[in-house]
Amino acid sequence: MRHRIVPVTPLEQNCTLLWCEKTRQTAVLDPGGDIGRVLAALDEERLVPVLILITHGHFDHAGGAAELAQRCAIPIAGPHVADRFWIDEIPELGRAYGMSGQSFTPDRWLEEGDTVSFGEETLEVLHCPGHTPGHVVFYHRADALLLVGDVLFRGSIGRTDFPQGNHADLIASIRQKLFPLGDEVRFIPGHGPLSTLGDERRWNPFVGDSRDN
Repeated sequence: MRHRIVPVTPLEQNCTLLWCEKTRQTAVLDPGGDIGRVLAALDEERLVPVLILITHGHFDHAGGAAELAQRCAIPIAGPHVADRFWIDEIPELGRAYGMSGQSFTPDRWLEEGDTVSFGEETLEVLHCPGHTPGHVVFYHRADALLLVGDVLFRGSIGRTDFPQGNHADLIASIRQKLFPLGDEVRFIPGHGPLSTLGDERRWNPFVGDSRDN
């Protein structure tokens, strides 16, 4: 599986194109806005979009999903239904940040243990609440690659001061669901640079091993 990050919105959210090398079929993860930029990247790579994946309902991750779905005639999968209220508030919250966005109902809400596929590639779904109650993470086991949205960052973790955020749930999601996947696993966060679970387990001041000492 190949990938390309396309930063979108003034918040520099990591919209990520994930594609099957054999078929060129592509999943677009978290198209929060700047859909023209996303479409241009798809054209540059000669990709065939077939699916939109949403990690959680915040407008910078999901605000452009409806537009992209309409323009490409493709379905939306995710997040977990517990984030429905965030998706409903996309237009209002987007305006507060000077951005446009549309609410939507996904073609498929996702649950722990689900899988999503495009071309010959399959991603596993983990429900990782805390940043939002319906946040999901996508795992490509063959490449040991995670798409974690705003659960975990290099040297930091997702905020939990938003409505229905929960710090204890977030820590549990990282330590009980992500870290056991293995130190070698790389992850693409919703903002900022890539890292590995091993580096975060060793050095992250919020969830690293030093927190237990």
